[in-house]
Amino acid sequence: MPDGAVRAPADDERPSTDVLLVRVADGDQAAFAQVYDALSSGVFGTCLAVLRDRDHAAEVSQEVMVEIWRTASRFEPVRGSARTWALTLAHRRAVDRVRSVQAQRTRDQRALDEAVERPFDVVAEEVEDSLDRERVRHCLEGLTPTQHRAVVLAYYGGRTYREVAEDLAAPLATVKSRIRDGLLRLRDCLGVVAA
Repeated sequence: MPDGAVRAPADDERPSTDVLLVRVADGDQAAFAQVYDALSSGVFGTCLAVLRDRDHAAEVSQEVMVEIWRTASRFEPVRGSARTWALTLAHRRAVDRVRSVQAQRTRDQRALDEAVERPFDVVAEEVEDSLDRERVRHCLEGLTPTQHRAVVLAYYGGRTYREVAEDLAAPLATVKSRIRDGLLRLRDCLGVVAA
């Protein structure tokens, strides 16, 4: 070996990951670089096994490695190896992500369910339930052509306001107004008492 050259330590001379993690707790950045090299692939593998999505697994893996840096002082070598500790952190964090994503999906679905417009209103249901078809036909003929078409599509065609707007190539607000006005005229024509 030439003079002044530094010999790389043999594997059996390198400190264990457990020892390195204790050094990380003291703020040793070089030790953390070695811990990162030793543990990051296992952390990623654990996250990927739980999350089944490479992007989420990579993100959670980075969070775990930051957590290892910040909380290295909590590592207790007598309770287990650094690898076991890191993989336990990874598993917990990945499970938390799954729960968080599922909770978000549940909230989104609930919000979507609550936001869906009812395609029928009380007036139309009362008309269909309480009056004979002939009277309804007669009153429908009293609507303007645009009101008639919108009401028929919505209540006899079973379409939503949005679908009616698409069928008539009209703005959603306009279609809602046509249907509302048409229903008011039907109510007046049929003598339905508003609740």
